[in-house]
Amino acid sequence: MHPPPIPAALLPELVRAMPKAELHMHIEGSLEPELIFDLAQRNGVALSYPTVEALRRAYVFDDLQSFLDIYHEGTRVLKTEQDFYEMACAYLARARADNVLHAELFFDTQTHTVHGQSAQIVINGLHRACEEAPQRFGMTASLILCFLRNLSEEAAFECLEEVLPLRDKIVGIGLASSEVGNPPEKFAKVFARARSLGFRLVAHAGEEAPASYIWSALDALRVERIDHGVQAFQDGALMQRLARERIALTVCPLSNVKLRVFPALEQHNLGAMLDAGIVATINSDDPAYFGGYINENFTQTFAALGLHSGHAYQLARNSFEHSFLEPGVKRQYLERLDALFDEFSQRAV
Repeated sequence: MHPPPIPAALLPELVRAMPKAELHMHIEGSLEPELIFDLAQRNGVALSYPTVEALRRAYVFDDLQSFLDIYHEGTRVLKTEQDFYEMACAYLARARADNVLHAELFFDTQTHTVHGQSAQIVINGLHRACEEAPQRFGMTASLILCFLRNLSEEAAFECLEEVLPLRDKIVGIGLASSEVGNPPEKFAKVFARARSLGFRLVAHAGEEAPASYIWSALDALRVERIDHGVQAFQDGALMQRLARERIALTVCPLSNVKLRVFPALEQHNLGAMLDAGIVATINSDDPAYFGGYINENFTQTFAALGLHSGHAYQLARNSFEHSFLEPGVKRQYLERLDALFDEFSQRAV
């Protein structure tokens, strides 16, 4: 379907209302300061910040590592299966309010096992929220386990083996955390193991690190999607490959600005990506820390880059087509997307 153009006056309403999937968000990065303080009080955890306001004021970052430092401070409050369940439910409620019909939640166990929690507590709490999502929130949700790339491949293997008894609760395997100095090929063997077990594969690449990391994620890890990928513009041959093979990039505009990947949203390359035939999607990454959930990413990015309704349709369609949903559910969600654009085109007449 190629929907007719929607007038610019209707565009902000359109991007908020349209069905969409979120393919790049870290569930621990959805912990709002209020919930952090509630869980800290419940679990007897002393925080480094005296008030909610003081913690929120600390959300100013120079780069990825400065964010990760405060991010890990927040994760210390998560102690029980109920904590992980409540965190996921809070995100799913926010996502559904933004008309997200499907979310694939990144999480990791390595952060939490260091704090003394078991992988089982983490996964069972998150999965319970995903299981309840259709009835409670009118959406679907699944889990992608990310290895922490600042740790060793041996640690990733241990992490993978630890979660195998719960493998039916995890749809995919990813790679996250400090990118620079931790290239994808460092994890080639553990990704081969995950692939042999039938997991879907994704990896963060080309956020702060160069385009070569994207090549490595594709060739050494054989991933299906690239998380971020904005540095692909450094390499014309890579851009051609991404477009030709229709490899999705899960782009996070507000995150990219917050972490100084781009100096301003007006300088983001998302629009140029779409115009070059790249399969891009818009996502929130760590929404509690980076200034907005998915609709805020859409509305601010569209305003800054002058994107139009054709871009909106392509972004939403990409998000469903390149999700790990089964084909029948994808079709249902795409039909809802088409119906929404039909409705807006009729209003424009």
